[in-house]
Amino acid sequence: MLPAMPPTADPRPLKVGIQLPEVEREVRWPEYVAMARLAEDVGFDSLWLGDHLLYRSPDRGARGPWEVWTMLAAIAASTSRIALGPLVACTSFHNPAMLAKMAATVDEVSGGRLVLGLGAGWNETEYRAFGFPFDRRISRFEEAFTIIRSLLRDGHVDFAGEFYEARDCELLPRPPRAGGPPLLIGSNGERMLSIALPHVDAWNSWYRDIGNRPAGVPALRERVDAACRAVGREPAEIERTVAVLVQLPGGTGRDHGETANEPAPVGGSAGDIAEHLRGFADEGIGEVQLVVDPITATSIEALAPVLEHLAQH
Repeated sequence: MLPAMPPTADPRPLKVGIQLPEVEREVRWPEYVAMARLAEDVGFDSLWLGDHLLYRSPDRGARGPWEVWTMLAAIAASTSRIALGPLVACTSFHNPAMLAKMAATVDEVSGGRLVLGLGAGWNETEYRAFGFPFDRRISRFEEAFTIIRSLLRDGHVDFAGEFYEARDCELLPRPPRAGGPPLLIGSNGERMLSIALPHVDAWNSWYRDIGNRPAGVPALRERVDAACRAVGREPAEIERTVAVLVQLPGGTGRDHGETANEPAPVGGSAGDIAEHLRGFADEGIGEVQLVVDPITATSIEALAPVLEHLAQH
């Protein structure tokens, strides 16, 4: 049986996670760990970090986040309850057998709290700057995904492909959970879904893909559900998750990555935000990952009443 996603901590209709800062501003470790512990204390279900290396834009120049796996390991050692993971790990940035090794290690450090989000990447700037091939990313992902999931689930793989090899490779010690951490696919592309859906525990879509609104979910849900059936999976076996952009007082707009066609953020009172999130639950979404503008300790504290509202029937 596939490992279950981490359970909701209270009667909320869906799990609520939060993404920690990426390149909105420069953040040092003491602030990261303080925000992670605060998110755990106020009742968030999960913490997420993007896996990126470098952004460049005409107006703000070059910006880069900290390396995601080092940061996840440090946060795992500094928290005790909250689930955590990359949203999502780019399989192009590491040898896939090593990525499986890193994931197993973070799962051990966290006591079995890692959710392993995986994707093929998109930002050509960082590929070129760090020397990773940008061509045929989905074909490369397919081979990497085979190695990663086989090592985490079975502990062994013997694979020789066009892009990667892992000959008679064993993953030892084994992760703390039988079958390894839950796998999440961070894509809704047709080919990526056909590769991942036979094996993953959850899928995730970014807020742009649904217009940041529950009304944008049905068309996406129906398409992914059809893709599930096409590969022999029941849609109910795979948790549906989406990122949601939330703007709080002091927010000035989320300025990094792809900014074209940015939808309107969710805002208003705690009750307003909670009702908006409840709408995602009504559309079959099992978890939302909040992308908050601004992302600060003050914002995390301000979202605590949202979690309280969601717990009320």
